[in-house]
Amino acid sequence: MITADTFRLDGRLALVTGSSAGIGLGVARGLAQAGAAVVLNGRDPTRLAATAQQLRSEGLQVHERSFDVCDPAAVEAAVAEIESAIGPIEILVNNAGTQHRAPFHEFPAAEWDRLMRTNLDSVFHVGQAVARRMVPRKRGRIINICSVMSELGRPTIAPYTASKGAVKMLTKGMAIDLGPHGINVNGIGPGYFKTELNARLVADEAFSGWLLNRTPSRRWGDVEDLAPAAVFLASDASRFVNGHILYVDGGVTASV
Repeated sequence: MITADTFRLDGRLALVTGSSAGIGLGVARGLAQAGAAVVLNGRDPTRLAATAQQLRSEGLQVHERSFDVCDPAAVEAAVAEIESAIGPIEILVNNAGTQHRAPFHEFPAAEWDRLMRTNLDSVFHVGQAVARRMVPRKRGRIINICSVMSELGRPTIAPYTASKGAVKMLTKGMAIDLGPHGINVNGIGPGYFKTELNARLVADEAFSGWLLNRTPSRRWGDVEDLAPAAVFLASDASRFVNGHILYVDGGVTASV
């Protein structure tokens, strides 16, 4: 029987990477509003502490841990400390990401490396560190933040589309290997959202006009639109959903 409790996350601990602002913050807030205790993560301790205080002022249960999700040793140490000091991580949201725009033939190699480390390698490192602890417990939810660019392309972001396409397929591979251990691994593919990462695009009237005409819902996404999808995939409501990418994009991927 379905009740409101089917979607509740009370008593569960969630780790959300890259959650000082933007999509990560929106997802973290939604999970906490559904009853989870949430560990925020970011590389700037000052900014992270301010975000944590903001959520606590809303009556939400949060912790913060600043560590580099691209550094395997730092990830392992942080996950071990979280599990020892706070409790077992039952929900992981791999959200940390970055962007750099340049034509393919002019794209700097250093930026390719940085983008891949942040968008793809971090999913592997954090996902593996958490999964190793979930497997013996025979339960857990992992949500990887993909993108509509896991399916589509745009000028000047070829490496970004490559990274998000890889995250999509890594999500499916993780689901195959971890499913037998009671762990569900799914992805969320956001469309175009009003975040700091997209601030220049939001301010570009020509681009915004193109996007609104391209999007069946005729608007930019708000980060609050993503929280219900994350809560669903983290909750018992999605217990037989595994290896799926849920696109929250206003219909962009459905439209030619």
